[in-house]
Amino acid sequence: MYDLLEGLRIVEGSAFVAAPLGGMALGQLGADVIRFDALEGGLDYRRWPVTDKGDSLYWAGLNKGKRSFRVDIRSPRGRELVQALITASGPEGGIFLTNLPARGWLGYEALSAMRADLILLNVTGARSGAPQVDYTVNASVGFPYVTGPEGREGPVNNVLPAWDIATGMTAAAGLLAAERRRARTGEGGLIRLPLLDVALWATATLGYVGEAVVNGEDRPRVGNHIFGTFGRDFRTADGRDVMVCLFTSRNLRGIAEAADLGLAFSRIEAEHGADLNDEADRWRLREEIAAAVEPWIAARPRAAVAEAFDAHGVLWGPYLTFREMADDPGLVGDNPLFERIEQPGMGAWPVPGAPLDFAGLARGRPRPAPRLGEHTDEILAGILGLPDAEIGRLHDEGVVRGPDGQPGSLGP
Repeated sequence: MYDLLEGLRIVEGSAFVAAPLGGMALGQLGADVIRFDALEGGLDYRRWPVTDKGDSLYWAGLNKGKRSFRVDIRSPRGRELVQALITASGPEGGIFLTNLPARGWLGYEALSAMRADLILLNVTGARSGAPQVDYTVNASVGFPYVTGPEGREGPVNNVLPAWDIATGMTAAAGLLAAERRRARTGEGGLIRLPLLDVALWATATLGYVGEAVVNGEDRPRVGNHIFGTFGRDFRTADGRDVMVCLFTSRNLRGIAEAADLGLAFSRIEAEHGADLNDEADRWRLREEIAAAVEPWIAARPRAAVAEAFDAHGVLWGPYLTFREMADDPGLVGDNPLFERIEQPGMGAWPVPGAPLDFAGLARGRPRPAPRLGEHTDEILAGILGLPDAEIGRLHDEGVVRGPDGQPGSLGP
């Protein structure tokens, strides 16, 4: 892994997507990310997709390279240990990332009393504290009413948890900003990050709020067209789907040359008094452009379409299933982002490292997710400084636990 954040220690109490993703992003840049887990695993420990043995591919993906401390967080002694871990000494410790309720024993007031320069970032649902998840947030910001086929009634949900992903990366940036401030001033602090606010921020930033307020209208549902320019899906002769985008004059010129559509585009311009080099005219005449492009693509297999488009710099892409994507050498197999690694007890598959490619630094190797409780003893001894006898008593009393099952298993 990259060593850019080497020495930075982040304790994570988390479940689902946003907080674990934020911690993983920092871990892949070299931070030591320690997640504390309930003895039976957290809420998402068995979340789908799972292997045929019931092990969560989802959990493994979001917790790559972290350390796992397995502890009974219902017991007073277990809570004391978690507090001690979060507030452990060291100039680059004392950073806590969580989407659990940050109150009581996990609240900023209690933890900062133990370490004054504590940084706590709490991912919440809404600013009010009301619970929200990506899918309820997405329902509130308009996108389900512009997603799906033109003319369809009712909402269409997005299967990608975009707001969770954006919140996770915002959390990572927020912790780095807070740590930089602490390095300069010595002050920690509490950071609240509502999932709904991230979605509202992104929606407004992309112009949707301005459009609604200034123009006084809702965005129409336009199916697979890209709003405000030209972009749409087409089907090839062999039944494969491709996406074609005309964002610039160069894109327009490329497809005109690749598909010999120069005269067809000129006729459209003449008939409508338009200039297809203008984005607004490409949007206004999207159906006419599509009618010109569609027969050429429909008459050729995807390989021939790809050859012509690539030769002329057309902005396009093939539609792929997840399995096709995973089998594509250019996307996964030969991509230096990925390395095939063994996840203990689950098998081997391509796993990505950090997408940031720092020139001059060797790309770090991705690491597997921990077995539940894999690092319990080394954390108790190495960070909390407990002697072997005390660690043994904690195990005997059921306060902490190491990994279950045979070596290489992912837990119970």
